[in-house]
Amino acid sequence: MSTEESWRPGRRRWLSAVGGSVVGAALAGCLGTGGPAYESGSIPAVNGSTRTARQQAAAATGAITSTADGVSPLESLSLTDHSFVYEGGYQGATVQGTARNGGDRPVQLVEVRTRVYDDAGAQLGQYMARTGDLAGDTSWSFTVIVLERPSTLARYDITVLGVPG
Repeated sequence: MSTEESWRPGRRRWLSAVGGSVVGAALAGCLGTGGPAYESGSIPAVNGSTRTARQQAAAATGAITSTADGVSPLESLSLTDHSFVYEGGYQGATVQGTARNGGDRPVQLVEVRTRVYDDAGAQLGQYMARTGDLAGDTSWSFTVIVLERPSTLARYDITVLGVPG
């Protein structure tokens, strides 16, 4: 093999590299961007008190901080409305709203995911609300309990996901 031939990739190497790139690009297209679309929500300045230790323990018990397995965006699910609401007592900072199953078939599991951010845009936490067996053409009123202090929150984003029935 001459010096000129040694630096040039062989036909097999070239086909392998090009084939790998094509397969990688095809898989990237199939896998999408890696997540659901989120809607933005604002959080007004709240003159709310910090939870007591007892209230924080109750809120931590009621807050859902882990995502459900198998949920994904469903065409039939939508958020009708949502807003930040400060509740007195253990609930404190919440995001409340309505999710709708506009399809004909039931959805086995519905999960609302909410991410909260501070003024600098840093994500402080992710919280969920769930319900099961949401019939077709029905709505569900949800409350997502947020564990952060209201004074640290600047905005949130939210999405609804599900498992078909």
